[in-house]
Amino acid sequence: MSQSTTTTLGGSPLSIASGLHGRHLTRRLVQLYVGLTLYGVSSALLVRSGLGLEPWGVLHQGLAEKTGLTIGVVSIIVGAAVLLLWIPIRQKPGLGTVSNVFAIGIAMDGTLALVPDVHGLAGQVPLLALGIVLNGVATGLYIAARFGPGPRDGLMTGLHRLTGRSIRLVRTAIEVAVVATGFALGGSVGVGTVLYALAIGPLAQYFLRWFAVPEAAPEPGSVGPEASSEEASVRPAVAPGTPGQAILRP
Repeated sequence: MSQSTTTTLGGSPLSIASGLHGRHLTRRLVQLYVGLTLYGVSSALLVRSGLGLEPWGVLHQGLAEKTGLTIGVVSIIVGAAVLLLWIPIRQKPGLGTVSNVFAIGIAMDGTLALVPDVHGLAGQVPLLALGIVLNGVATGLYIAARFGPGPRDGLMTGLHRLTGRSIRLVRTAIEVAVVATGFALGGSVGVGTVLYALAIGPLAQYFLRWFAVPEAAPEPGSVGPEASSEEASVRPAVAPGTPGQAILRP
């Protein structure tokens, strides 16, 4: 880590302009925005299934119930508030971080406007399953694009770095607090919440590998002698301490 102890991407400090170059830029930008859009769509499908939301969705729904705002608008406000928490833990946002705040909430409200409520398990269960799988696809897409973690993931990795606690422990503590608060406010906790918690890790890991964008081949001598230039050219870049690294680890 650098002295500034910021999250890194490919070895460089993250900033809004980080990663805006290279031969795979177009693909990465498409992955980023398709992934964020699908994430919002998947969250909306979980809402419409009525069988329970992902942890942060529980909080967003609870706040929406209390404030009268749409769940997408609440998602944007919460994302911006979490991003402010990056300041004391010295995280720096990337393009993906800022885009995450707005794109997911907009996509979520748009999907909720188009998809009606579903009644009966015959419709709810398939909608729940589709929402969870689509969320895994979306996570793999936007993390593999390497434009920086979302505000909530960055909070997790920042606290992990600051406290020295494991990613698993920090994430669990944050999400338990988020679910408990959201449930107390009227958010939906159910079988879908449990299934999401069990399935999202394996799904995200699978799709992160599937959508990994290869880095350009490094300069001669920058890779160990055991790695061929072909292997180096297709090695996915996953930043140390990022959600991507946590998903990829054995």
